[in-house]
Amino acid sequence: MTGTFNIWLPTTEEVGRVTSFKIPTINTTLTLPSTAKKVITVGAYNSRINAIADFSGRGYTRSNVYIKPDLVAPGVGITTSKTGGGYDTFTGTSFATPFVAGVSALLLEWGIINENDPFLYGQRLKSFLRKGAIRVNNEEYPNQRWGYGFLCIKDTLDLLEKYNL
Repeated sequence: MTGTFNIWLPTTEEVGRVTSFKIPTINTTLTLPSTAKKVITVGAYNSRINAIADFSGRGYTRSNVYIKPDLVAPGVGITTSKTGGGYDTFTGTSFATPFVAGVSALLLEWGIINENDPFLYGQRLKSFLRKGAIRVNNEEYPNQRWGYGFLCIKDTLDLLEKYNL
């Protein structure tokens, strides 16, 4: 019998660094909840060198229908506040995701609160974030590393204004 088996491990925080696959497949490294269809999955890239972060999850969902991440945001060397006061530099998708969350909040305010687009909810917002993402490097999009591209609030807002005339 032949076939393909896709198996995912929990995050490193749950199983430790000594638990791994002997020969992992880099293009199927998503963790929960990023595989969920309706969530906006954010990958991380190094904005200083415009390269995908090696730790950023990538690949298709289990059904091989949906490419994730949806888009990427800066996630390497991010300066932010730290527990106890002051600032420090951090790396991870946990530091890329707030960029997308903040942009989403601003777009929801623009659309719903300011009444520019009263239907700018979940999937519509996700679609415009994907469509407004910047695509570079002569790659085919969407793809397993970059999703639909780099987060870009300007291009996303320009598209929303264009479709709401």
